[in-house]
Amino acid sequence: MDALIAVVVIIVLIIVFLSILFSFVPMGLWISALASGVRVGIGQLVGMRFRRIQPRRIIEPLIKATKAGLDLTLDKLEAHYMAGGNVDRVVNALIASQRAGIDLGFERACAIDLAGRDVLDAVQMSVRPKVIETPVVAAIAKDGIELKAKARVTVRANIGRLVGGAGEETIIARVGEGIVTTVGSSATHKEVLENPDLISRTVLSKGLDAGTAFEILSIDIADVDVGRNIGAQLQMDQAEADRRIAQAKAEERRAMAVAQEQEMLALKQEMHARVVEAEAEIPKAMAEALRNGNIGIMDYYNMQNIQSDTGMRNSIASLNEPSKPVKND
Repeated sequence: MDALIAVVVIIVLIIVFLSILFSFVPMGLWISALASGVRVGIGQLVGMRFRRIQPRRIIEPLIKATKAGLDLTLDKLEAHYMAGGNVDRVVNALIASQRAGIDLGFERACAIDLAGRDVLDAVQMSVRPKVIETPVVAAIAKDGIELKAKARVTVRANIGRLVGGAGEETIIARVGEGIVTTVGSSATHKEVLENPDLISRTVLSKGLDAGTAFEILSIDIADVDVGRNIGAQLQMDQAEADRRIAQAKAEERRAMAVAQEQEMLALKQEMHARVVEAEAEIPKAMAEALRNGNIGIMDYYNMQNIQSDTGMRNSIASLNEPSKPVKND
């Protein structure tokens, strides 16, 4: 009985040991690698576990690379994985570049992948060019007419400039700048409407793909629309501004004239007040002169006669003057 229990315990321990071993060591992956011609030791798989590397992320890409005829080592794939790269994507890109006849080495592919670019997409774009459609770009010709143009740029990835090269945003910005330059340098908007390829030739001649991760194959103008008459609108705005300035100046002159008129009226009223005040002093002076004997009573009457004679002459003169026409307000 004791012997039977011992045998059962040994069997259980063996099963537990094998379960732990198979869960720690991917035996199925090891067998698949051997069947594919990839020499991987069990010790290497255990070492990956200790280095916190998922063996499947390394072994499966290595199997694909070996079947495709690529000369890759396990250490290179592990180094790229530990650097934060995508091993499977790099291997797929190398296989695609080999089939397409593109010169792409493993180190460059790893550098492109670590730079944050999709190296497989770049290889596919080298084989099958991509069309980038720009947004509507508005530009104004010299005659003041606004044109709205949209372009389609056919680009191909430049593997040699993927690391450090500018992206699609730069291409779109440069094409938009070329459209604005071409339309702005045209004498009339009709020149651009008659020859839309003028924009394509001007943009292509500027070498817009310099310093970018792409090679521009062609630039096609998809649509050109006529917008607003900006020149006429600016002239209208300038005329309105001039009118407001002239109106303000006229209002200023009118205010100054009103102020001068009020000033003259105030001065006239002041002078009249002084005359009235002086005339009020005349009777006092006459009385004082009579009291002091400076003038006699006959002199006073003679002065009154002279004033009456003068008033009569003024009345006669006013009657002889032609009547002025009355203005109806």
